Amino acid sequence: MKTNGSAKKRFKITGSGEFKRKKAYASHILTKKSQKRKRNLRKSTLVHPSDINSVRRMLAMG
Repeated sequence: MKTNGSAKKRFKITGSGEFKRKKAYASHILTKKSQKRKRNLRKSTLVHPSDINSVRRMLAMG
């Protein structure tokens, strides 16, 4: 099974086997967003448990 190229660029696997992702809404129209909101968008977060199976499939892990 092939790995999905766009998923390959967007997700990293952590040491414990979870998937790390960037937060959305941080690329443009930033003037109306507060400093606090933009600062929190810089942090990475984990993929939600309900989405893990689809991410695994895109990364050809099962």
